[in-house]
Amino acid sequence: MTAETVTTTQSLSPAQVPPTVRASLSPSRAADFKTCPLLYRFRSIDRLPERTTVEQARGTLVHAVLERLFDLPAPGRTPAAAGDLVAPQWDRMVTEQPELAGLFEDAEPAGPVEFLRSAAALLEGYFAVEDPTRLEPAERESLISAVVDEELLIRGYLDRLDVAPDGALRVVDYKTGGAPREAFEARALFQLKFYALVLWRTRGVVPRVLRLLYLRDAEVLDYTPDADELVRFERTVVALWRAIEQATVRQDFRPRPSRLCDWCSHQALCPTFGGTPPPFPVTVGGGDPLRDARSGPAAPGADE
Repeated sequence: MTAETVTTTQSLSPAQVPPTVRASLSPSRAADFKTCPLLYRFRSIDRLPERTTVEQARGTLVHAVLERLFDLPAPGRTPAAAGDLVAPQWDRMVTEQPELAGLFEDAEPAGPVEFLRSAAALLEGYFAVEDPTRLEPAERESLISAVVDEELLIRGYLDRLDVAPDGALRVVDYKTGGAPREAFEARALFQLKFYALVLWRTRGVVPRVLRLLYLRDAEVLDYTPDADELVRFERTVVALWRAIEQATVRQDFRPRPSRLCDWCSHQALCPTFGGTPPPFPVTVGGGDPLRDARSGPAAPGADE
């Protein structure tokens, strides 16, 4: 799909958000609540810190390289050029987030070198499924948002949006995580439907394709939504938000054990593992606990 140039994102500025809006929700936080209400509480209400893992850092790095790759002229978007971007992008990330340098404190001396090599290997998977010399993305790492049900702002960051000359949209999401595929495929499609809903509400166009690129396995998953499905999905999102609202009022966020618990940073505070959650936070100055805790984008790849 060859894209037309689009220079602005479809994100509402604070002044454009209707006064009726009471809460905001991102696909990651919505998926957290679906996966485990207590995880949602820990991340969005308690706002507990989570240390970045090697896998998350690798995902962020690969996303950064793929974003920068499209800054190059089309003929220069080669595997070698992508490989040359790996080390500089990692250096930039460490400069911006010095704590990333501590990821390899307990690793073998070759740890950082192997880390960069593994990121380059994932990029090889990208070139196995797409030819970037034939693409001109309309948007990369762009914020989009829309209001649904008059009271809920939904928003998220697209990895990439392609726009065809006829106006058809293709939403592309890069997946690098090593967690069980079947556990994350449903979450990833939920995320892409979330984006599709925002695009439909802001541009009046249902995306023709929602595309997941699994770089490790060099596989592509395409999904085609329709307007009726997005209407149903919007009802699902609103119902999910109302469930979050009720849980917040009741201060009742229960754990939902699953195999995804193996990757959770908060097992020590979870009743499933014998822990006790902290006291429910009291909002100060009229703060709204239903506001999505993340005011900026999650690091690309961080929640895979």
